[in-house]
Amino acid sequence: MSRDSPPAAPALPLRLLLALLGGGAIALAFPAYDQWYAAWLGCGLIAAAGWAARPGTGFLTGLVAGLAYFLPTLSWSGVYVGALPWVALATLQALYVAAMLAVIGPLQRRLLDGGAAWAAYGIVPLGWVVGEWARGSTPFGGFPWARLAFSQADSPLRALAAVGGAPLLTAAVATMGVAGYAAIPALRHRSPRALIPLTLACGVALSPLAVPSPTSERETARIGLVQGNVPQPGLDFNAERRAVLDNHVRVTEDLMGRPDTGPLDLVVWPENASDIDPLRNADAAAAIARAQAATQAPLLIGAILNEPEPQVSNASLLYRPGVPEPERYLKRHPVPFAEYVPYRDFFRRFNDKVDLVRAGMAQGEKVGSFRMTTSSGVDWLALPSICFEVAYDALLREAVLLDPDQPSVLVVQTNNATFGFTAESEQQYAISRIRAIEHGRSVVHVSTVGVSGVIGPNGTSTPPSALFTAYAAAATVPLHSGTTLANRLGQTPEYAALLGLFLAWGSRWRRRRAHHNPVDPTVTPKELASA
Repeated sequence: MSRDSPPAAPALPLRLLLALLGGGAIALAFPAYDQWYAAWLGCGLIAAAGWAARPGTGFLTGLVAGLAYFLPTLSWSGVYVGALPWVALATLQALYVAAMLAVIGPLQRRLLDGGAAWAAYGIVPLGWVVGEWARGSTPFGGFPWARLAFSQADSPLRALAAVGGAPLLTAAVATMGVAGYAAIPALRHRSPRALIPLTLACGVALSPLAVPSPTSERETARIGLVQGNVPQPGLDFNAERRAVLDNHVRVTEDLMGRPDTGPLDLVVWPENASDIDPLRNADAAAAIARAQAATQAPLLIGAILNEPEPQVSNASLLYRPGVPEPERYLKRHPVPFAEYVPYRDFFRRFNDKVDLVRAGMAQGEKVGSFRMTTSSGVDWLALPSICFEVAYDALLREAVLLDPDQPSVLVVQTNNATFGFTAESEQQYAISRIRAIEHGRSVVHVSTVGVSGVIGPNGTSTPPSALFTAYAAAATVPLHSGTTLANRLGQTPEYAALLGLFLAWGSRWRRRRAHHNPVDPTVTPKELASA
């Protein structure tokens, strides 16, 4: 092997240790640890663990890395339903990391065999992008939580979300990690070739400086946030459903009684603020009318509607002053096993908590968009999303592109009561911060129990609320219009990553057929065989 060759393929025990450390490092990048740079280190360690591995070795290595990554990051998913659903979810997510390394390892062997060492490094970020794409799409619509991009809300790389969305930000994180790994052999031998990956890493780190910041907008909206709190955390958070609704009415009235609140253009309540159908229950409707009388402004609430029978709908209802019937947005991506249970009889065999999901939830079909007007006469749009929908790229992008020239604000209504005092709510808030940058829009993020706050188009946030406290605030929110490059590119970064993997595979195949006698100048056959 030459002095500048890539590192030799490690033995299996070392691979598994590197995978364990790498996955654990990525977990530290997410709230509540918030060590965003650990994701860079973790990607480098996982790249080392899976380097030029055979499919079986890569799969096992990736599974270890994925479990170390997702078990701590998704621990909130089992806080009230037990270990089995948590471990099952984490294992499912880990399988995508396992599949990624099972594919990348053999492809690296082919590239190394053809002398394309730098290409062998370069496919690692592509693999992360494609792997997260698959994880966020399958099964049952996917689960894109805890993507690498969502760990970077405080990272200098976060501005890249405006260029290529979460996929580009994920690729940047993975590039930082693999560049560090690629520099190791040359640094060990004090070779000038170490400057190549180090220069790449510096370029990626500095590239956000070239991303223009959102321009200051002269127009603003005055928006109130109401976090009413619930009687108790847990799966029975709304056992006293009227108490939850009354909490939000009371906190709204308190907000309007403050001298610094002033006239509001919109007041936002969270998901499940009225778990009693206000379209069918006169008492609930009267409570909401009382809150609106206090605000004298449009009131956007989260409610459960008992329709279409026998299903229910998770709705965002906009009540306008003087208009009896609210406008509505119905959640387009209900969460499997939380809002509906596929194959209920089968999954009941493993955990009877599936029966706590009282009815199937209908799927909304229309993009959410409410036309608003400020007190100064400026027209703008409130673009709602409900709970986990904020993690799905297409849903928010479609809302922004519905009328991109109209100033708008993203509104995230969520309920985190079922996850207790865990990091789930903070992780979701971090996703909203990345979405603000990606779409160049302010985000009003409101939870039943916290955290709630207002996020600017550059990802900066007001001090968020604490968990399980009653909270209300009024904020002056910038109104932005137009599209970011990420909006215009849509899924192009993911398609490009997939195409890159195919081209890398096809290029090596053509080289093999053309030469018939490939030579591996970087890793010896004995070393590869040991992998």
